[in-house]
Parts: sequence; C-alpha cells; structure tokens
Amino acid sequence: MKNTVVLVGTPVQTGTNIQGCVMGPDALRTAGLQGSLEALGYSVIDRGNILPEASPDRVHSNSAIHHLSETISWTSKLHDVALHEMRKGHLPVFLGGDHSMAAGTVSGIAHAAAEAEEEQFVLWLDAHPDLHNLSTTSSGNLHGTPVAYFCGLPGFEGYYPELKTAIKPENICMMGLRSVDNAERAALQKTGIETYDMRRIDENGVVKPINEFLERVKAANGRLHVSFDVDFLDPDIAPAVGTTVPGGATFREAHLIMEMLCDSQLVTSVDLVELNPFLDVRGRTATLMTDLVCSLFGKQVLDHPNRA
Repeated sequence: MKNTVVLVGTPVQTGTNIQGCVMGPDALRTAGLQGSLEALGYSVIDRGNILPEASPDRVHSNSAIHHLSETISWTSKLHDVALHEMRKGHLPVFLGGDHSMAAGTVSGIAHAAAEAEEEQFVLWLDAHPDLHNLSTTSSGNLHGTPVAYFCGLPGFEGYYPELKTAIKPENICMMGLRSVDNAERAALQKTGIETYDMRRIDENGVVKPINEFLERVKAANGRLHVSFDVDFLDPDIAPAVGTTVPGGATFREAHLIMEMLCDSQLVTSVDLVELNPFLDVRGRTATLMTDLVCSLFGKQVLDHPNRA
C-alpha cells in the first residue's frame, strides 16, 4: 500500500433521515485512528472536515426525496477531492458520513483510474446494495442510490453531476447483503454485479469469494476501493448505525477480510460510512472500526510467514 494516508472528514447526513452521522469523522479521530496508523509506519495527513459549496434548490418529481440539492453538492465536492488525492498519489480514507457520499468518492477515484488507464474495482461491504435511482427510492433517503449513480445507470440525468467515468458492474463485489428490496433485486440481476449475501457467506465463508475477487483485481492490474458500511457488521458488535439489520458479519469475519485485503496490497482508497456516534455505546463501534482499519493497514497479532 502507499505510505501516505490522507484522512478526509466527510460529515454527510443528507442521505438519511436519522441524525448523527455528521459526528462520524470526529468519532473515528477520537478513537485514535491517526495515531494507530502512524504507529504502523504510515505518514498520515488529516485534511479535517470538508464542506460542500451551496447549490440552488433542486426538486424531483419523486416527492419522497429529501436534501437533493445538498446531496448533489456533496457529490460534486467529493468527486473533486477524491480525484485530487488520487492524482497526488495518496491513499485517501474518507471518514463518513452516510453512504450517499460514495456517489462522490467513487466517481472521483474512477475518474483518476481512467486518467491513469487502469481498471477500478470496488468491494462494497454493506447490508444494502444501494442501487436505487431518484425515481425508484420510496424512502427518499439518497444513501440508497450511490451505486446506481457511479455505475452510470439511468435515473440521475439533469440532477447529479455528469459522470466522467462509470464503474463497470462486473468490477464490483458486494458482500454482506441482507436487506434488498424488489427494485434493487431487479437492478442487481440486470447489471450482473457479483453479490454475496449472508446466506452464501454462511455456507461458504469469506475466504473463497474474497480470494477470487482479489485475483480478478490483480489479473487486471487494477485499483481497489473498499466502501465499508457499519451495517455490514452485526449490530450486536456495532450498534452505532441507523440502519441496523440483524445477522451481519462477525468480529472475526470482518478482521479476516481486512487482513486478506492487506495481504493483497491492492487497496488504493477507502470509505468508512454510516457511523452514528449518537447511537453508539461508549464508543465501541468507533473503536471497532478503527481496529478494522488497522487490520487493513497491516496490524497483526502474530506474523504468519508462508511455510514451504
């Protein structure tokens, strides 16, 4: 992995109707994220919390949608920040904030990958596929739309920024799915995105699917973005999320995935999203997320050298 890690605070909560994600970046800082990464030998730059520019009010025919203008502004700002950091050769870690932020972060890193003539891949760790567009969302919560946007699917024209580079659906692997509605199920089947719901993980574990996906990234000499939603984890170990869905990944499954990603040396950017400290219990979720990031960046209990 690159030696310079850039922390970008992204206090977005316009994509959800539950308040608290705005505090997510500072909770991760309070949990000691920067110091922990520096102890692992990384040079860490904290950009602080960014804010978007004001934008004109936008209204969509879907009356359920809320905070559309603000979410569009965040998308534009985060695209530009992600593109800038990738051009500088840094490894950005975006501290969220709700998952609507991925519309900007992933579109920005995809733009940078296209400039470098490299394939961009995305590992989506989430209970939800977030594949709605502006017309299909019944909740109006725009944190349920980023994947559809950065894949270039229809339904955003005339509202969101014009997409410079779309992520190919076959370059996405979703793990941990266990809350998928009918519109999203249809979109998944149409796009052919690789999916591993919790039943498939229960039946086969995480090692085989992660290894197979990483082999595809490696074979393409690609870049890998990890978008990690707190609700990927079981709420018993990570209660600080507004969209709790029982039956998520265990402590060991999550650490194993992070350790395998570290071993691959393929990760080039990261989202940490949906941390809501207002719903936490004595900071346990922020601490767990920090520990998982440390596993991603090389923290080990013991070294496990390859044996002949």
